[in-house]
Amino acid sequence: MADDKPPFKKIDKNGPSLQDGGKEKKGDSLTPPPHAVGAEKSLLSSMLQNPEEYIGRAIEGQLTPAHFYVPSHGKLYAVLTTHFEEGKTVELLALTQHLIDRNLLDTIGGPSALTEIYTYAPTAAHFDSHLTIVKEKFILRNIIKSCTESITTAYDNPEDVVNFLDEVEQKVLEIREASETNIEIGVKEAVIEVMKYLEEFLAGDRGITGLTTGYPDLDKMANGLKAPDMFVIAARPSMGKTSFMMNIVEHIAVTSGKPAMVFSCEMSTVQIVQRLVFSRARFQFAKLMKGYTPNKADLERIKKASGEVAAAKLFIDDTAGISINDLRAKARRKHRDEGISVIAVDYLQLMRSTTKQASNSREREIAEISGGLKALAKELNVPVIVLAQLNRGPEGRTGSALGVPRMSDLRESGSIEQDADMVGLLYRKVYYVDNQEERDEDDGEAELVLAKNRNGPTGAVPLTFIPDLMRFETRSFQPEPG
Repeated sequence: MADDKPPFKKIDKNGPSLQDGGKEKKGDSLTPPPHAVGAEKSLLSSMLQNPEEYIGRAIEGQLTPAHFYVPSHGKLYAVLTTHFEEGKTVELLALTQHLIDRNLLDTIGGPSALTEIYTYAPTAAHFDSHLTIVKEKFILRNIIKSCTESITTAYDNPEDVVNFLDEVEQKVLEIREASETNIEIGVKEAVIEVMKYLEEFLAGDRGITGLTTGYPDLDKMANGLKAPDMFVIAARPSMGKTSFMMNIVEHIAVTSGKPAMVFSCEMSTVQIVQRLVFSRARFQFAKLMKGYTPNKADLERIKKASGEVAAAKLFIDDTAGISINDLRAKARRKHRDEGISVIAVDYLQLMRSTTKQASNSREREIAEISGGLKALAKELNVPVIVLAQLNRGPEGRTGSALGVPRMSDLRESGSIEQDADMVGLLYRKVYYVDNQEERDEDDGEAELVLAKNRNGPTGAVPLTFIPDLMRFETRSFQPEPG
């Protein structure tokens, strides 16, 4: 009887030794990882013959010693770039003596190997194409290394498969991002940017640097929503935090035309879009429930608003109880495909984490979710808006402090306060007023108390809430008498 079991290939848990030019099994033969020794020699030869031109171009092309398959080539390139950055003359005789003095000449194959590299390329005409080849081979080796590690871990049957899948995806995306851009910025370049900002600010030429929210007072205090900030908007239930978040998203995606993504754990996509359309059209949807027939002007506004919302690059995921790993995976793909400029999450306490530690502690779970959202903001370099629920602390206060929120009211975890770059506490006084006359007087009055602002001032942003439109608008600040 034939054996129905599939064949299994033995995996070396240490993976192929890529750094030392190791080989991996491919079929029945030993096959070295992808490499291009000739292209590596050609690059180094061009750099030795014309260091001023080609060492600089290699650095600008983000070539590093790790890109070289042959270890001695990587070591030689490291010496060349060090000489170049220190302003030393790169010349064959002086370079040979430098290597001898530091006992490095033998590590690159001796004087004959150095001479061979120097004379290898008769022309540097193909420098750019050879640079591309070397970098592509490096990417392929990294893919093999990452996949080998993942296969080995998969054979070991990891307990947390969902978390493992997230790690695999992140590794692949890291390879892609590393091949496209170098996110490392030197202090010198950063200082230049800071001084440029100062000069423009003093000259009055600098506006809001981040994404505008549609609320000028908030924009002035926060200087707009900037990457990679995490902006937590917290409130008690029924304060309108979802409406406020969607008003900001509407301004960014619909009015400003920038791609945005919303993760809604509480409302469906249809409910969110319904709110957006009727709020933007300034039409009271509740009227329809009472038998009101929209007139021509109403229909024109609704038609215009629906067209604007439909044309916006707004993406909504309404997965209930989405895990932090799933959210990050979806956000990465959407950022890669659509270039989203902001992420909004409604709301943090309805999300979940699937790690074993999180299953034993709700506080630990919230901490993992909060930290994961902040890490996502840094990874994708976009601002992340997160709604959060406050505990019952505001209701327990008395006198003029009744209902007034504090950062310490953030529910279930102090890590939210720690991870957030900005914390806005949404408050409507009318929610805590029993007297009908006072309720009528204060109806619509609202405030966003910016209790934490890592890069700017704190204070209150006066707002007006229009319940029939589920909309917050800017309110002129009126000081109390006396």
